[in-house]
Amino acid sequence: MTRPPDGQTIRRVGMFGGAFDPPHGAHRSLAEAAIEQLHLDVLHVLPTGQAWHKSRPLTDAAHRVAMCGLAFGDLPRVRIDQREIHRQGPSYTADTLAELQREYPQAELFLVLGADQLLAFRQWVRWQEVISLATLAVAARARSIGAQALDAPVEEADLSGVDLPFSPLTMPLNPVSATAVRARLAAVGPDAASLDVLVPAPVASYISQNHLYQTPT
Repeated sequence: MTRPPDGQTIRRVGMFGGAFDPPHGAHRSLAEAAIEQLHLDVLHVLPTGQAWHKSRPLTDAAHRVAMCGLAFGDLPRVRIDQREIHRQGPSYTADTLAELQREYPQAELFLVLGADQLLAFRQWVRWQEVISLATLAVAARARSIGAQALDAPVEEADLSGVDLPFSPLTMPLNPVSATAVRARLAAVGPDAASLDVLVPAPVASYISQNHLYQTPT
């Protein structure tokens, strides 16, 4: 059985993937909820490499990896995992879960998702393989996740009709989305946007220092 450096046996492993462009407050809250409520021994945070489902170009991988380190690196049992960044061709969750299963052959795997991702889950490549490899762990979030979501009323995503097995994660609803953060920054710039309200403070500083998201996407 795979063991971490301190010798503790790893029995419960989480995978939390996404573009993280940028990682924001809701991402951080979801990671915290997953670690605590799923009793994870390790949570792999995986910035997306070549995202098959994204129509827009992603911010350079080096920036997204750096921001993930700033957003999640201080959380216990988190590992910033760059395997999807370095993978050639489109990056699929099923491939990453299969790799994690080989690395942790005796562990239970959990795939951490937002509610919006679960609603589109059957559109994923090899989604049946995903649910055969991992338990879906899902947190509700604001349904409206566009550029106006920062000012819109928060509405809980309705998962009652989703015919998929999943374990719920309890966390406060958070209307912030990466789409909304990018739109706000493009419109008013980093200084006027009160970034630390939208993203973790170290990420806010990184975005300002590197002049990210200054043009509409």
